[in-house]
Amino acid sequence: MLTADCLPIAVAPGFHRLFLDYCAGAAAARSFYAPSSQVYARLQREDKNGQGQSGDGLVDWAVRPAVPAHWPELVSLLAEQNASPSPAAAGALEALRGGAGVVVTGQQVGLFGGPLFTPFKVATALARARQATAAGRPHAAILWLATEDHDFAEINHVVFPARRQLRRLEYSAAPTAPRPVGGIVLDDSITPLVDEAWELLGASDSMEALAAAYRPGRTFAQAFREFYAQAFAAQGLLVLDASGGAAHRMGAPVLRAAIERADELHQALLDRNRQLEAAGYHAQVAVGPLSSLLFLVDERSGARLALKRLAPAAGEPEGLWQAGRQSYSTADLVGILEAEPERISPSALLRPVFQDFLLSTSATVGGPAEVAYFAQSAVLFERILGRVTPVLPRFSATLVEPAIGELLQRHELTLEGVFQECGTGGAVSLAHFLAAQAIPGEGKRRLAEAGAALEAELTPLLEWMRLLDAGLGRSAETAASKMRYQMNRLRRLAANFQLAREAALARHAESISQALYPRGLQERLHGAAYYFARYGFGLAEELTAQAANPCPGHTAVWL
Repeated sequence: MLTADCLPIAVAPGFHRLFLDYCAGAAAARSFYAPSSQVYARLQREDKNGQGQSGDGLVDWAVRPAVPAHWPELVSLLAEQNASPSPAAAGALEALRGGAGVVVTGQQVGLFGGPLFTPFKVATALARARQATAAGRPHAAILWLATEDHDFAEINHVVFPARRQLRRLEYSAAPTAPRPVGGIVLDDSITPLVDEAWELLGASDSMEALAAAYRPGRTFAQAFREFYAQAFAAQGLLVLDASGGAAHRMGAPVLRAAIERADELHQALLDRNRQLEAAGYHAQVAVGPLSSLLFLVDERSGARLALKRLAPAAGEPEGLWQAGRQSYSTADLVGILEAEPERISPSALLRPVFQDFLLSTSATVGGPAEVAYFAQSAVLFERILGRVTPVLPRFSATLVEPAIGELLQRHELTLEGVFQECGTGGAVSLAHFLAAQAIPGEGKRRLAEAGAALEAELTPLLEWMRLLDAGLGRSAETAASKMRYQMNRLRRLAANFQLAREAALARHAESISQALYPRGLQERLHGAAYYFARYGFGLAEELTAQAANPCPGHTAVWL
């Protein structure tokens, strides 16, 4: 098993306060989530060293929702989409036929497997399913493909590390209208991108799988599903694309509720947003005066159009709906749902309700944004399903490759230090930090002594001047800040001189920055396929094992 260090979640920059409070089990966040979610957060916080908690202490797996009437049809759909399963996946399918529960996570389908946090989500879902099974409650892990999203610019690219640089590969054959991305068919322009990926990643089983999945004639959904089914074949991952008519027909009760009870649900979300704001948070998803929980796929163009709810009028006392230039009555939409259910598409807030109704989900694994969504979606769960699914945070980590680990050791750098410096000013700030660390001992001593002597003289002088007169004290503080600025300038001058003398410091800073904090957390930018190519599909089991550890924060994994 790989070596790992558990860091506080607050060490990793960029997380919203609601997510941080959720992870800490803060009272202000508690009321917005299912009680078992907060039990999970508390246990995570109390068990930082990985001792004392069994798998069934994380979620009350015994309260799995009842098996729905559509379950045999759903399992058949899973079997159809996971054809020729690995032995482990075949076992998961058989367990589901016997009524096993589900731990689900979801992700937009993207180019070449998308960002690194995708396998982190999958690994967490697998780890939680294993914990439930070990506790005597058989569960399977399912990756839900968010194929109905229509933001092509979010999923048409991937970024791979390349020495001290980052290489962005982009599939540029964009659709002419904002249509669901999962159904977009890859054309011949994918071939040179695959060739470029070969050049960057080198030969490996992972690269073979990537090239086999992403080829002309395949859809984004098919390619993404095939790659992750193979990457986590040994762990028994099942993958589901629920965008078709069969899944939407099974989930029609949720979609119908969003049509027929639109005004009630809209008001519930507005009330929830006010509650979040009163607690000091902000709503992750804006809820406008005309917004609804649904999209309509245009029957001619295939475009995914937001359905807006129009206010009642004299001629339409029940109100109308609008998608693009076309208006619909509630009865019209119900008719479309009954005849062509795949044309009614859930929004980001309704999707987890739709998903958990279909899968009778015991627990959902999500990233920081998805956890924040759940604070709003909880009111939809309550009104539509009569229950709220526990949401568990995904494994969050930075993978440290051996060469980068050696640089950290050489410069006595911690991951926290990298986040702090790179978060302030990127590789430039880190380079100056390394240069300051490299100043010869005598220079460091003299600078430290000068700084200490300045503070020792300024502190009593400023206090005396404040006592003489408040205005004099303020003027003195202004003058003192200028002196401190000049002292810091001396430190920077010394560091800049050292940086000029040791050109390798800038190169090292660039390498560390691009590897560990490339314009943000590594997990959000680096493509997952890079790490599978470098370390093999065996990395999937290593990540699953790491995700099983109850680290309540961010993990540094040393490869």
